[in-house]
Amino acid sequence: MTLRPKLPRLRLDPEQYDQLRKQVLLRDSWQCQVCGSQQNLQVHHKELRSRQGDDTELNLITVCAACHEGLHNGPN
Repeated sequence: MTLRPKLPRLRLDPEQYDQLRKQVLLRDSWQCQVCGSQQNLQVHHKELRSRQGDDTELNLITVCAACHEGLHNGPN
């Protein structure tokens, strides 16, 4: 079995990431894509950075802080 080397993930510098974050918020109409809230919005990596998730528009989604915490912690 031959292992392929991992491709380097796309990780933007802080200024570029802030621009992308604003683009994602605009794309998602400034609403949490889980519950519809427009308060305490954050941008979540669908494929986590720790699992080689990229800083790309396709990998990001707008969520509120409560839903973001739920996505990371799972159901209680």
